[in-house]
Amino acid sequence: MTEQERPAQEPAPISWDALAAELEATRVEAESRGEADPATWDAVAKALATRVAERPVEAPPDPEPVLEPGPLAAPELAAQPPAQDPSPADVPAGEPDPAEEPDEPLELLSPAELSGALEALLFVMDDRVDEDTLAAALRCTVGQVRAGLVDLAAGYDERRSGLTLRKVGEGWRLYTREEHAGVVERYLVDGQRSRLTQAALETLAVIAYRQPVTRARVSGIRGVGVDGVMRTLLSRGLVHEVGTDPDSGGGLYATTPLFLERLGLRSLADLPELAPLLPETSTMLDEHPDS
Repeated sequence: MTEQERPAQEPAPISWDALAAELEATRVEAESRGEADPATWDAVAKALATRVAERPVEAPPDPEPVLEPGPLAAPELAAQPPAQDPSPADVPAGEPDPAEEPDEPLELLSPAELSGALEALLFVMDDRVDEDTLAAALRCTVGQVRAGLVDLAAGYDERRSGLTLRKVGEGWRLYTREEHAGVVERYLVDGQRSRLTQAALETLAVIAYRQPVTRARVSGIRGVGVDGVMRTLLSRGLVHEVGTDPDSGGGLYATTPLFLERLGLRSLADLPELAPLLPETSTMLDEHPDS
């Protein structure tokens, strides 16, 4: 590397203490030689000025800020409190709280739409349902649901409907009106005492021997639809749904303990064997030659 390519080194900063010591030594030496005249000191001053111009002056370090206790501490140096989420009082009136914003926008239903939707939901509910659940299903506000329920209950009472809407605890539920209790009780009691039809007995037998079985499978075995008969057996408490078929997704049905009680059986193992009850093959071919 040549002298031109070699980077220039920055001169070391001047120490003021060393400069003062050098100046004092120069003055003492001049006095000892009897040369302490103004011209000499002018030469020394020019030499020092040249050195100061060529070298950077060592800057003193910045003093560290000192915090004084009490009210005299600088406001900008005071500890800042951690940032916090705005409280409900900090949120301007009329603006929704971001933490409470729903995932989907709420809808404003008309009175007719709200009444019909509430009636449909209450009809399929097996137990009482609270206002928050209804509002979530309808995607509207709880206040709108509460007003719709009150109007629906008032409408039932005004036209003396067979249904009445009551608030029980924190939920709402549909009931039959008390003045029609006699009709409902007579239907239920007489229905339990009436004999099952031949179609109902055949469907019950298929379920008893093939359970758990789907409704479609029962229809396939009998060769006819069994929806109406299944509703009768369910209302009598002789069969009930026990699960879902993993292949078809249809409900699986089986007999209930009431079925065993009515037939005088201790368990399903006491059901009679089917083989002695089945007709002979020749008889089946004579009755159904095309099969």
